[in-house]
Amino acid sequence: MTVRERPSEAQPDFDWMLLFAAWMVAVLATAGSLFFSSVMEFPPCVLCWYQRICLFPLVVVLARGLFPYDRGAVRYGLPLAIVGWVVAAYHNLVYAGVVPESLQPCAKGVSCTEEYLKLFGLFSIPALSLLAFTTLAGMLLALDRRGSK
Repeated sequence: MTVRERPSEAQPDFDWMLLFAAWMVAVLATAGSLFFSSVMEFPPCVLCWYQRICLFPLVVVLARGLFPYDRGAVRYGLPLAIVGWVVAAYHNLVYAGVVPESLQPCAKGVSCTEEYLKLFGLFSIPALSLLAFTTLAGMLLALDRRGSK
C-alpha cells in the first residue's frame, strides 16, 4: 500500500507564485527605471518621480509577503499599484499631447514629453511604466479576489 500525497501538497501554491510574479514585475520595473536614469543618464521628470514613489516600495512590500506567504501584502501593495497606474496613465496622456500645456506639471525642469527612446519602435518610457503598473495591479487584484472566496 502506497501513501498518496494530498493534491494541495503536490501542486505549487498558485497564490504564492502569483505574488512572486508580481514581485518580479516590480523588481524588473525598478531595475529598468534605475537603468534609464543612472546608466543611460535620462533625467526623470516630475511624473516619473511620482511613479517611482509608488513603484520602489512595492519591491519591499511584495518581497515581505513571500517569506512566509502573507496575503496581507496585497492590502499594502494594491493601493501603491493603483496610484502608480493613475499617475502613469496621466503621464501617457501628457506624453501623447492630450493634456493641454496649462495642466502639465513639468513646466520647469525635465519635460514630461521628452522622447528618449522607443522600445521595439512602440513603447516609450511612460508606456512601459503604464504596462508595469497595469500588470502589477492586475496580479494584485487577482490575488485579492482569490482571497475573498
